[in-house]
This record gives sequence, structure tokens and C-alpha cells, in this order.
Amino acid sequence: MLIACGDALIDFVPTRNTEGREALMPAVGGSCLNVAIGMARLGAPAGFVGGISTDLFGRMIADHVTASNVDISLATRSDRQTTLAFVRIVAGESHYAFYDAETATRNWTYRRGSIPFASVEAVHVGSTTLVNDQGAAETEALIADARASSMISFDPNCRPNLVSDKPAYLARMAEFAGSADLIKMSDVDFAYLFGDEPYHRRASTLLEQGPSLIVITRGNNGAIAWHAGAGLIEVAAPKVEVADTIGAGDSFQAALLFALHKQGRIARPQLKAIGADELRRSLSFAANCAGLTCTRPGADPPWSSEISWNW
Repeated sequence: MLIACGDALIDFVPTRNTEGREALMPAVGGSCLNVAIGMARLGAPAGFVGGISTDLFGRMIADHVTASNVDISLATRSDRQTTLAFVRIVAGESHYAFYDAETATRNWTYRRGSIPFASVEAVHVGSTTLVNDQGAAETEALIADARASSMISFDPNCRPNLVSDKPAYLARMAEFAGSADLIKMSDVDFAYLFGDEPYHRRASTLLEQGPSLIVITRGNNGAIAWHAGAGLIEVAAPKVEVADTIGAGDSFQAALLFALHKQGRIARPQLKAIGADELRRSLSFAANCAGLTCTRPGADPPWSSEISWNW
């Protein structure tokens, strides 16, 4: 199984009503939940770990992920409210206002011994769960138990408007990066975390700290990756008509993990030994999946029947 651990919420996505006025449409979201959905829709055995409410929105989330073939038996259900995120598109980028006090996601706790890590190939973590102290601490405990048998994937998916102490947040993200085998981030995340530092310099530093693969996505400029053995790989983004970019990075992440899994390259030793051609195929597939996601509103990653791969 491949599992994603983190946030599950409802995005209120901008749209227009029949009169042409601005309106908001509720859609199931949350970066890590999106990753779990993306992996499952492509055909990987995928599960989600995190807090899901039993309220109206929580039932929407549970119904949606179950319909996408995600195993939520490892999730924690509670009567706390669901996290809500209101989205506004500014210059092509999604900006969020979060309502996350005392929610099911924010109050999730890791139950030691509850996850059979021996049968889990990869664990993906990141996003808003890592902003608050409790979520970060619980995720660190999960990683500590998982690392012996599972590859660790990390996407900071930064949300600056939730960060009250940036130096502390940067230190926390550095710690998670140091425990990961695969790090993926957007160019926007990179700028927030590392400023104007050249991509290649930071990638070299990160690789020296233990991860095998560093990937930076750059919107319509495609993605670039660094691997200690396979070297530098760059892939183009498909040309599509963009509805919005919500969930595109999560779709990329899910598709990359799926592709590595499909090629037998997701376990830590196999990821370290991946060849350039295999990695390029994986990245191109991920870019195509992200592109398809951009053609429809909200986080709606593709099903296996909608996308093809060449391996």
C-alpha cells in the first residue's frame, strides 16, 4: 500500500452562477488527501491517514475518497468540525483562507502500532498539517516508525498565511526534508523556503543530506529533478487549456509515486538505483497527469482510463 498522511478538508472553489456573479463551489480537497485520491484513481493500492470529521462535510470527504477507491480504515473519525479553505485565483496562482481551529484534521493524533508499515511501500507527508506544532509532532512520530520499512515522500506545499513564525517553520521543513527520500516542491514553495538561491545549489545540498530525489515543479515550464545517480532530468509541461491549478501539484505527486511504484522503483534501495530513462518516464507521466487536472475546476486528478503511460 501507498499512504498519504495529512490534511482532509473542503475547498470552496471560485466559480460563477447562472447570472454571471462570483460564487463558491464546495469540493473535497486537502493536499495529502488529494495525493491519496490521485494514487488510487491511477490504480495503486492507496490509503489515507489523518482526521476526518463525522459532520456534513466530513461525510462528503469520506464518500468522495471511498468512491475513488482510497482506503480510509486508517483515518481517525471524530465529531470535530471539518477544515474549510476558501480559494481565490490571483495571477494564475491559488490563494487560500483557512478555517482550521479545533478541527478533525488539526486534532489528529498518530496511534502507534495502528499502521502495518511492513506492508506499506511509501508514506507521503506535507502541507498544512505540518504548520501547527501538534500536527508536525504526530507526523514526526509516524515517520520515525515508518522509515525502517517505507520510503518517505515529502512536499512542503507551503501556506505562508498560516505561518506565524517563519524561522521556526523553515527549521521544521528542513527537519522533514532530512527525513525524506523524495522531496517535491513547487517553484513558489522554493522561493518561500530558499529565496533566490539557485535550484541546483539547494538540490545538491539536499541530496547530500540523504534524500535520493529532488523535484521542483514550475507550472507551464515543466519540472526539473536531481538524482544522485540519474543526474539532472527536465521534462516539459503539456499544453492545456487551464481551468485552474488547484490540486495540480498534488496530482503530480500522486502520479510520480504511482509511476515509481509501477516500475518497481519506489522502495528506498530501488529509488536510489533508478535509471535516467525510468525517472524521465515517471516525471513525464506526472506532468501529464497534473496538466489534465488543470483542465477542470478543483482538485480532480485523473483516473487510469483518462491517461496513458509508455511502460
